[in-house]
Amino acid sequence: MHQHAKLNYVEFPAKDLTATKAFFSATFNWSFVDYGPDYVAFSDQGLDGGFFRSEQSSTTATGAALLVFYSADIKATLAKVQQHGGMIIQPIFDFPGGCRFHFTEPSGNEFAVWSESQV
Repeated sequence: MHQHAKLNYVEFPAKDLTATKAFFSATFNWSFVDYGPDYVAFSDQGLDGGFFRSEQSSTTATGAALLVFYSADIKATLAKVQQHGGMIIQPIFDFPGGCRFHFTEPSGNEFAVWSESQV
């Protein structure tokens, strides 16, 4: 059910839609719906969204918002990110309330993963 004035959808650029889809499918069990050769959508992941073909990428260094995944086992999630082609750009670090790491997926978009337990 859509809620008035609440975030509903997010879109990301993607240089390689095939690699991006494969990464999120293998790492986070996402499924996608293709809408032509230049757009794919995902749903039921906490926030619905999609990837559009672009040479750009979304990173905090360029002022983009950072979307953060939650993990009950951050070390296992880090291993899956690396196993499926993600690049760790900031290793696990502690912060008040937990720990997190940052990574880029194959199209260069930056995400983070956090957990309550500190390393």
